[in-house]
Amino acid sequence: MAGVSEGARAAPDPRLRPFVGDYDGYLLHGFAPGVHIGMPGTRLTVIITIDEPIELPVSCHPDQPGGSWDALASGLTVRPCLIAHHGYQHGIQLALTPLGARALLGVPTAELGSWLVDLGDVLGPRAAELRERLAATARWPARFQILDEFLLGRVCERSIDPELRRAWQLLTGSAGQARVGTVADEIGWSRRYLGARFAAEFGITPKDAARLARFEASHRMLRSAMLARDHARPMDLTLADVAAATGFYDQAHMAREWRELAGMPPSQWLAREVFPFVQEHATPSLEGSQT
Repeated sequence: MAGVSEGARAAPDPRLRPFVGDYDGYLLHGFAPGVHIGMPGTRLTVIITIDEPIELPVSCHPDQPGGSWDALASGLTVRPCLIAHHGYQHGIQLALTPLGARALLGVPTAELGSWLVDLGDVLGPRAAELRERLAATARWPARFQILDEFLLGRVCERSIDPELRRAWQLLTGSAGQARVGTVADEIGWSRRYLGARFAAEFGITPKDAARLARFEASHRMLRSAMLARDHARPMDLTLADVAAATGFYDQAHMAREWRELAGMPPSQWLAREVFPFVQEHATPSLEGSQT
């Protein structure tokens, strides 16, 4: 069944760029019912639905059962989740930076962990009010303006230790190429101390941050290749090309990482993925494009 994507993307107000990436609005319909893989990445996920709740039969936390949410937030994880759909999805996805978790949600990334949390548990009653306003507005630009106003009203002065910020930038900004020991040396900490402080702030280890960045880079390249294929253009990248370009030892190494982080090797994902849940995100960083 041929599906239709009628979403939109826009950059937030420049004052929000340290905290959140582009707004991704999606309206997808006409697809065959199925299950979509929610990929892990280096940004926190916030989803606000506009019509039907989002259904996740499998959470990214092993101890959390599946469920449905009108709006949700999730921290960083090294496990995929499963998103069930009936051929239709409508809403907005935000990708928050770790600094955005503190400034907009009022909590460090580690406090959310890999749990799926009702957005109302983080923002209170205003989460439901935001969803109602977005649902009552028909055009994407107006919806994005509502988000700008809401998020600007949420911004509070929060900071992350400069050494931790630098460690995050080195590990994720290099698409996972930086070595943890080298990063520890650069910021003047021991590996053990870096690991403890890093996990307390971000909820994942430095090694997993690098893994996620490398995986994200490979996913981005494969998504672009898949979109080219879907537009009747030849896929000019092989899996071996992607593995080499994104820092894996070889194609087998990339396949192993994909099995752990996506639940399947990339070849299987390419064959199965037909439901473009959201558009691809830009290169992640701790504070948007700032260094």
